[in-house]
Amino acid sequence: MKVARELVAAAQRWTQRRFRAAQPDQSWQHRAWSYYDTTPEVRFASKWIGNAMGKGRLFAGVRDDDGTVKPLPDSHRASELVASIAGGPAGQSQLLAAFGPHLVVAGEGWIIIRPTEDARTGQRTGEDWRVLSVLEVTSKGQDLEAEIDGEPVPIPPHDPSKPADPLAPAAIRVWDPHPRRHIEADSPIRSSLGLLEELRLLNAAVASIARSRLTGRGVLLVPHGTRFPSKPGVLDGEEDDLIDVFMQVAETAYKDPESAAAAVPIILEVPADAIGKIERVTFESDFDDLAAKLREETIRRFATGLDTPAEILLGTGEVNHWSGWQLKEEAITLAVEPRLGTLADALTTQWLRPTLEDESHPDAEQALVWYETSLLRIRANRPQTALEVHDRGVISDQALRRETGFDDDDAPTLEEKQARAARDARDESIGREPGLPVDETENMPDTLPAAAAVHDPAGTLAHMDGRGRDLVEQMKRRHGLNDDELRDVLYGLVLLHSKET
Repeated sequence: MKVARELVAAAQRWTQRRFRAAQPDQSWQHRAWSYYDTTPEVRFASKWIGNAMGKGRLFAGVRDDDGTVKPLPDSHRASELVASIAGGPAGQSQLLAAFGPHLVVAGEGWIIIRPTEDARTGQRTGEDWRVLSVLEVTSKGQDLEAEIDGEPVPIPPHDPSKPADPLAPAAIRVWDPHPRRHIEADSPIRSSLGLLEELRLLNAAVASIARSRLTGRGVLLVPHGTRFPSKPGVLDGEEDDLIDVFMQVAETAYKDPESAAAAVPIILEVPADAIGKIERVTFESDFDDLAAKLREETIRRFATGLDTPAEILLGTGEVNHWSGWQLKEEAITLAVEPRLGTLADALTTQWLRPTLEDESHPDAEQALVWYETSLLRIRANRPQTALEVHDRGVISDQALRRETGFDDDDAPTLEEKQARAARDARDESIGREPGLPVDETENMPDTLPAAAAVHDPAGTLAHMDGRGRDLVEQMKRRHGLNDDELRDVLYGLVLLHSKET
C-alpha cells in the first residue's frame, strides 16, 4: 500500500512534564461541540466521516524503501497486538467510527486504554478501549482525570524512562495540528464558527417569522371604545375589551399553531359608522423573504469549508451515478484517509512501538499500525465494477442485476435477448454503434429459406475467420446465450443479410 506522505506526529501519551510548559487553546472547542448538538449540518458531516472511517481496517506492517507499507505475517507480534486493538475487527470499526466526529468537530480526541483484570486473581485479562472528547478529559494535579461511564478515572502520567505499568491506564491525545501552532488542534468547524453563529441567528429569525401570528402581521387600528358584546354568564352591560380578546387569540395561536385561532379571522360586530375606521397597518420587511435565502447561502458556504466535497452535505441530486462515485472517491482520498492516517500514526508511536520496546522486540522501530480502505472503495464503486467485470464474462447476469439494484424480474425474456443480440451483431458488422434502433423488424420468422439454414453453430464457427468467431463469442457472453439460442440469432442474421441483398 502506497503511503501518500510522511505523517507529522500529532499524538502524545499523557506525560505531565510534557504538557506543563504549553497548554493548547481549547476554548473554541466548547463552541464547536455546541454546534454539533444544535446544527444538523455539523452532525451530518461529522457522522459521515466517522461512518466512512469505520469501514477502514487496521493492520500491522513495515514500510519499504519505496514508501509502500507491506503487511506483516499474522504470526508476528506486531500483528497480534494490532489484532487485539479494541477487542478485534468489530471493536476496531467502532473505534474508528467513534473518532471521526472528534477530528471533524474539535480536531482532537483522547484514546483511553484501561487494562482489565480478573477480580479473583488480579491478573490482567485484556484491555478496555474508549474514545473520549476533550470535554471529558481534564488535568487534576499530577494526574489526568477521564470521565468514563459517569465515573472519574485517574490516569497517572507516563514516564518514558521507566517500564510501563501493565495494570495502569494510558491516555493518548490525538489531534490534527494547527499550522500556526502545532500543539493546538485544527478542524473544519473551527474555521466555520462565524458561519455557524450566523446560521444560528438565521435559524432563529426564520423560526420567529414562522411563529409570528399577530405582531408579525402588522398592527390593527380600531376606534377607541370598541368592545365585544357580553359573553353568556357576564353581568348585563359589561363588555369584553377588544385588546384583551386580540391578545388571547394571539397567545393561543402562538402556543398551538394548528389551532383555528392561527388562521380564522376574528369576527367583530361594530356600529355601521365605525366601518372603514378599522385599519390594519403592516410592517412588511424584505428580510422575511431574505432570511431563508441567506440561510441557504450560509449552509452552502459551510459545505465548501469542509474537507469533503460540498455535494456530500448538500446532496447529489444534480449529479449522475458516475460523478457520484467520483465524489465519494474524492471524499475518501481527501477526508477519510488523512484522518485514518492520523489515528494510525498515533497508535504506532504512542502504543505499538512502546509496547514492542517494553518486550524487547527487534522490530520495535520498524513496525507500524496502518490502514486500508479497500472495502470502502469497493462499496463506493461496486456497481461500476460489476459492469466492467460483467463485460469480461467474470460474473453472471444475476450478479450484475443484484449489484446495480435490479432483481431477476427485470431480466430480459428469451425473445428480447435474441433480438438484442441479432441487432447488436448487425450493427457491429456494418460499423454502427451497437444498441442503436434499426428500421427492420426484430421478429423472428416462422420459416427460413433453405439456403439460410444453419444447423450446426459449432460447424459454422469453424468456417468463420478470427473476427467472426470473436463476434459470436462476444454475443454469447454479453447476452447469456446457449448454443440453441445462438442458432436462432444466426438464423436472424442470415435473414437480415438476405433481405439486404
